[in-house]
Amino acid sequence: MAQKLEYLQETSSQTAGPYVHIGLAPGAAGFDIYKQELGWDIAGPNAKGERIRVEGIVMDGMGSPIKDVMLEIWQANADGHYAHPEGGGAVEDGFRGWGRVITDFETGEWGFDTVKPGACPGRSGTVQAPHLNLWIVARGINIGLNTRLYFEDEIEANAKDPVLNLIEWERRRATLVASKTTRDGQAVYRFDINLQGEDETVFFDV
Repeated sequence: MAQKLEYLQETSSQTAGPYVHIGLAPGAAGFDIYKQELGWDIAGPNAKGERIRVEGIVMDGMGSPIKDVMLEIWQANADGHYAHPEGGGAVEDGFRGWGRVITDFETGEWGFDTVKPGACPGRSGTVQAPHLNLWIVARGINIGLNTRLYFEDEIEANAKDPVLNLIEWERRRATLVASKTTRDGQAVYRFDINLQGEDETVFFDV
């Protein structure tokens, strides 16, 4: 007797959520799995340079905060070197130059402490302004989004940055520049990310 073949139904498009925190930041999801979760200590205690705070929020096309976002950060140290064999030079003991943070489930705010990176080499002998590289995933995002954070007080370096200069419109370049304030004597850089809309943050195809 011939067997009856049963076919599985198609599932919806895969996204990074809602299970991203369980797999990548389990402590925030209530799972006590690791002694220390990956990614919270970006610079380490021995890193030289200016200690800074970076904060922001990720908003959808309606301007509402998205509360289940995960961000990964890559950066150079204060001398412009990455913690990589091809990073341009030695880094301090304990400097990872990489971090992973998630948004607050109630407010959508995210933030982390690190050191301000230095200018680093670019392609063809160019010099890149101090910046942070960000990768963003959340529920509904099929492919992680790549962007950069530049610092508003690096005016001269930003004006010469080869990546910023690829962006034709000044208003679009401004979406990559974090504003600076101070809190308790520490520099705090605010960087809000807009996924859609008139002020959509510039994202890179890398």
